[in-house]
Amino acid sequence: MSSEKRIITISRQYGSGGRQVGALLAEQLGLPFYDKELIGLAAEKSGLAEELFASAETNRSAVNFGQIFTGVWYEPPLSDKVFLAQCAVIRDLAAKGPCIIVGRCSNYVLRDCPNLLNVFIYAAKPLRIKRAVEVYGEAKEKIEEKINLMDKKRSSYFNYYTDLKYGHPENYDLCIDSGYTGVEGAAKLIRAAWEL
Repeated sequence: MSSEKRIITISRQYGSGGRQVGALLAEQLGLPFYDKELIGLAAEKSGLAEELFASAETNRSAVNFGQIFTGVWYEPPLSDKVFLAQCAVIRDLAAKGPCIIVGRCSNYVLRDCPNLLNVFIYAAKPLRIKRAVEVYGEAKEKIEEKINLMDKKRSSYFNYYTDLKYGHPENYDLCIDSGYTGVEGAAKLIRAAWEL
């Protein structure tokens, strides 16, 4: 990856530590890091309320973009507008130079970007439960239910807005089991791939 504009996207299962991996990697490489920061940028650019973006990655509409029905053009649903606003911000950030972007279908949004490294972080459910409780501060009693729900929502959102399948290895350049590598080991592997 010899270009000056090298972008790393990180998709992740809930509780896998993907955000922590991205933040650590950004610190090590001295790159801008975007995860929740995308929410404020997209809200500012679009003029839509920031709250609409907060849960965008785990929600989708039931209607496709700008549906034509009985000859009348219907306005796209609000969730589609939110998705399009996020796409615009992701493309703008990538155009500015190297950075790390977590989630929000960024691997798909930037699929035509040269020198893109797409990573998927996953882990076995017991390890994700442990991380969610110990690191994220989630209640132990309901965490398995939340993980199942988040997996379902992220998968549904990703599959709806892309022509790819969430978590399928062929959609990523590198898939890492953070339960095996830990956060630091995952960052080390991504850095090695980025520097090839």
